[in-house]
Amino acid sequence: MPKLPSPRTKPDNRERFAQRGDNDGLSDDAALRAALLAWYAANKRDLPWRGAEAPYAIWVSEIMLQQTRVAAVIDRYTAFMARFPIVTALAAAPQEEVLALWSGLGYYRRARMLHKAAQLVAADYRGTLPATSAELRKLPGIGAYTAAAIASIAHGEPVAVVDGNVERVLCRLAGWEEGEPALRRKVEERAARLLDPKHAGDFNQAMMELGATLCSPRNPQCAACPLFAGCKTRGEHKTAPRAKMQSRAVGCALALRKRKGKEEVLLEQRAAAQTVMPGLWELPVLRSADVLAEDLRLCVRHAIMQVNYDVRVRAAGEREVKALAVAGGQRRWVPLDEAVSLPLTGLARKILTRLRLLPSA
Repeated sequence: MPKLPSPRTKPDNRERFAQRGDNDGLSDDAALRAALLAWYAANKRDLPWRGAEAPYAIWVSEIMLQQTRVAAVIDRYTAFMARFPIVTALAAAPQEEVLALWSGLGYYRRARMLHKAAQLVAADYRGTLPATSAELRKLPGIGAYTAAAIASIAHGEPVAVVDGNVERVLCRLAGWEEGEPALRRKVEERAARLLDPKHAGDFNQAMMELGATLCSPRNPQCAACPLFAGCKTRGEHKTAPRAKMQSRAVGCALALRKRKGKEEVLLEQRAAAQTVMPGLWELPVLRSADVLAEDLRLCVRHAIMQVNYDVRVRAAGEREVKALAVAGGQRRWVPLDEAVSLPLTGLARKILTRLRLLPSA
């Protein structure tokens, strides 16, 4: 790996920007790169995938991190890589096991596409991921962003990564606002010009890290930013209003029984036409969200995409479930010590965990 500039080798970057003025500082891409890489070397977070050189490990982490908080990914990534340390192990696994280890991350299509792509890599590429971003994009579930991240971090390919964090950083640097004509094209062109071709992987990670930690959507920490003196915005920039979250009340049935000394829970797996999460196990859904106080076991809030669900969990027997729950899907009794290894929906896992029914994985 090429040696990065030490934080001590460019101690006067901020002063140089301040002395030269905003416009000159912004155009001095070499100084911007040096300041950013020095900041990243000194401040990057210690994450389990950081420093990985294996393209497969980088691929898994990047797919998990899409639209998901870093804190939620850390444990899932560690468990996933322990079970599937190489791409051929993932390819050989049944999809249900892959989904089980993905449980809690949401957006399960990512896991299905990751599994499908792993099978293609095992069959058509002899278990080795393609080395270029162009070839990587031919695999299912790998778009321009993920391909650039893998190719630049694992192989040093000088291709810029543009995710939401990077776009925000570049818009603020240039003073661009959402809604400007051809904004995406301008951002991609600016990212390509600013990229450090000698340290492409570290530069891309530094840009993403800056957007995730300092240049946040709200209340950015401008005073601590290594690019502050070259930034035209210095604060929040004008963005399109967020789509309003919808609210919806739903009810779930919690049916428990004891059999052969083990406590079991009734779960169901609904068909693709009945759910946005086919293949996953969940608590039976009630026809009505109205639950009497004496039957109520738990109330939880759960967000899926643009919907906030107010979930009421009702205690029920097996016969009551048949009468009260929405019909359809496959139902079966599952010992609680086995349920933890099933591909549960995030909501089912949350409910069973909060009721202290689910043992630790």
